[in-house]
Order: sequence, then C-alpha cells, then structure tokens
Amino acid sequence: MSHTSIEEINVWTTPLYVAEMPDHEFLKDALVAQIYEQKAQQSTAIASQVAPKAKHALHESTLDFLETEEANVMETKRILEELVLGVASNLNQGFWPEDLEVDAHVIESWYHVTQQGGYHDAHSHPNCSWCGIYYLQPGDAANLNKGGLNRFYDPRVNAEHYADLGTAYLGGQGVWDFQPTEGQVVIFPSYLKHSALPYFGDSDRIVIAFNCILEAY
Repeated sequence: MSHTSIEEINVWTTPLYVAEMPDHEFLKDALVAQIYEQKAQQSTAIASQVAPKAKHALHESTLDFLETEEANVMETKRILEELVLGVASNLNQGFWPEDLEVDAHVIESWYHVTQQGGYHDAHSHPNCSWCGIYYLQPGDAANLNKGGLNRFYDPRVNAEHYADLGTAYLGGQGVWDFQPTEGQVVIFPSYLKHSALPYFGDSDRIVIAFNCILEAY
C-alpha cells in the first residue's frame, strides 16, 4: 500500500511576543511617579482625545508620553525600541537585504491608569507596523476573577463560520486572553484587534502602550 506524501504549509500566521522588561525594578518607581504627576495635570480623562467613548474608568495621556528628556523615560523608550527591533529583525530574516541597517522608532506612546470597572473596547492601531504594551503595574489583574486581561481577536474573519471536530485547531472562540504580569512587555502586529477587559481590582492598573515603525538608515 503506497503512502501519499503530504506537506504542511503554514501561511498567514500571527506572531505575538512576550518579553521581560530589562531593568524593570530600576525603572518602575520613577515611571509610576511621572505618570501620576502627569495624570494630576490632565484636564480630561482621555487627554489623547482618541475614541473616548471606547474607554471607561481610565485615564489616558497624550500620545507622546515617552517623548521627554527625563532619564528613566528615555531609557524605557530605548529598551522598547530595541525589543521591537529584535522581534522584527528575527521575523523578517530572508526578506531584508543582508547589509540592511534598520532602526525601530516609537512614534506614539501613552499610559493607561485604569480604575475599578475600567475597560477599553476592541480596536487596532493604524499608521505603524508593531505595537506593544508594557505592564508597569498591572494591579490585581494577575488574580483570578479580577479582570484587566488584554484580549486579542483572531484576524481570520471567517474562522468561526462553522465548527466541528475538524476545526478544533482553530482555538475555540476566536480570542486569546493575556493575563498581565508586572514587568512584561507584549509585542504584536498593528493589524491585530485587541481590547482591555473590565478590571475589578482595588489598586490602579498601569500600562504604557506604544506604536513603532521601522526605517532603514
């Protein structure tokens, strides 16, 4: 009896990456202090004025939080750009010329300080290639039933149109929930829709989010 050779070809995968933030313990206190100082000066909860109706019980800065000359902020931006560059360089091997020199640039950055019952509806980030969330102080989100998870949505829009035993590999409900851990950074492609699920912790959930582009030099 002959055997047919079947080759697996994986196409249209969606890569996400999780890293531990270098020097998190050194950077955290100064960043948190700066965030609360800036938050106290906000005249409105959503200072960015971006999609305020999609956000509830949270404070969001303008989109330039990492654009200061304060040493800890500058170092945070440098590290985040290095992480994104490492991810993109590894993923694009074989697509970039061997001698290409590339830099990653954070073009937008902001904080979220989320209180009891706060959430952010599903959305994606245009005008960049990579996005990230740095969990500076996830509050009680690491505890069961406290919420505050980031939910990522399957970009294959018709993946759930039919379900039987043959589709078990698709992963069920078309979502992937990421439970924040202090000091972690999650990096993902900009087209990937995501949300911050309602948070029910007693202490503030604080993250720094950022958008990156990559440019040759």
